[in-house]
Amino acid sequence: MQKGGSAHPSGGPATNCQGVEMPTATNFTLFSGGAQGAEAEFGRQAERYGVAEVNFTFEGHRIDRTRGIRVLTSEELEKKDVSLTYVSKLLGRKFSNGPQIRMVLRTIMHQIDAGLEIFVVGTIQEDGTVTGGTGWGAEFAKICNKPLHVFCQEKQAWFSWEHGAWKAGGEPVITHTHFTGTGTRFPNEAGLAAIDGLFKRTFG
Repeated sequence: MQKGGSAHPSGGPATNCQGVEMPTATNFTLFSGGAQGAEAEFGRQAERYGVAEVNFTFEGHRIDRTRGIRVLTSEELEKKDVSLTYVSKLLGRKFSNGPQIRMVLRTIMHQIDAGLEIFVVGTIQEDGTVTGGTGWGAEFAKICNKPLHVFCQEKQAWFSWEHGAWKAGGEPVITHTHFTGTGTRFPNEAGLAAIDGLFKRTFG
């Protein structure tokens, strides 16, 4: 029996405290990068609930997660090449023109491509972008017109991107079996709790 819910008398699926049927976690797959911080926490929660995990990375890149590692080939990385000038202009900040940051931005694009719904932990700035390299993931999700939910650590609340603007209020649940979880390398207690809450609300 799942916490806060009840098992069907015939042995069917469990329900939450509102009587709503809970999705089966083993049918879901998290796409992430396995890096220190928010991504590693998404992975830990996925493993805890039995959600499959795919962590995109590249040769020589150190990540925290060891489950579901997917090392991208040079050809796959090249397919996601993006101009750093374009990214810098879009986010209103300067990125170093080094090979490491280019590879990281490309792996983020693979994460966003793979998921049908995107969850991000970070900070939404006044201009509507998200801080750090995570911001590129959020912007690419907007470009791809994918459902996007960001937990803003500064405001300690979830925001959803709807009709070209951030909409506050409500706590999201995972509704697509293929979803992406990414975010800052330095989540605070509220950010970690937000990831924990997302999985609890979805899978009980």
